[in-house]
Amino acid sequence: MSQTTEAPKLDALGIIAGSRTLPLLLAKQARAMGVRKLVAVAFEKETSPELASLVDDIVWVRVGQLNKLISAFTSRGVRHCVMAGQVAPRNLFDLRPDLRSLGVLLRLKEKNAHTIFAAIGEELAKDGVRLIEAVPWLRPLMPPAGFCLGPAPGEAQREDVAYGLGLAREVSRLEIGQTVVVKNGTVLAVEGFEGTDQCLSRGGDLAGKEGGAVAVKVAKAGHDMRFDIPCIGAQTVATCAAHGVQVLALEAGRTLILEQSEVEALARRHRISVLATV
Repeated sequence: MSQTTEAPKLDALGIIAGSRTLPLLLAKQARAMGVRKLVAVAFEKETSPELASLVDDIVWVRVGQLNKLISAFTSRGVRHCVMAGQVAPRNLFDLRPDLRSLGVLLRLKEKNAHTIFAAIGEELAKDGVRLIEAVPWLRPLMPPAGFCLGPAPGEAQREDVAYGLGLAREVSRLEIGQTVVVKNGTVLAVEGFEGTDQCLSRGGDLAGKEGGAVAVKVAKAGHDMRFDIPCIGAQTVATCAAHGVQVLALEAGRTLILEQSEVEALARRHRISVLATV
């Protein structure tokens, strides 16, 4: 799945690290691609403690401690940072904000992950820290068109992929979610606030005892990759296997596959097609 890419030549990079394995992979990729100093801001009860062994310095904060987050970078001479990994959506509504976060939230008319993270980027810029995309370091993990793990999908499944792709793009344009589940031209589930895995579970179960659901995951047009890179991992494919989702289609060049060896093993074992489409 490797592709050549040109990453910025930076001596220091900050990582705003959410949950799961993406921050770990990013730290490894950035280090391998020449970044000398890595400073991570990690969230209590979200970020894997394993990240501490992959960076030069790590500062633990609660969601809402914006001033502490920014000073973690400025006090260490970090002028560029990236976001990697999820912060559970429920935590966006369980904030204990400091005064700086409170000021940001009061200015926002719409409070969702995108608007909040965009506002964080603006606050970082005020203190001389530029929030940039992590994509240049992660491009080798993004499958191109034609990529497929597991069995090749049949003609009917490919028709469902094409149908689901159009639906998913429209749903994401409306800021509802990034994933839809279909079967035989019928929409079974649309991702909402609950996230991808719950959408897959719900849609797969509605496909009936025989399973055979087809899931499609995209990034919206004009999606700001600084804040949220669509991704799947072993847990995603295990969820498909447990709930009868037979095909998982991703948008080529715009979705990450994490834990690639585990994903491939699960796809083969459970005969799930994991493919990249345009």
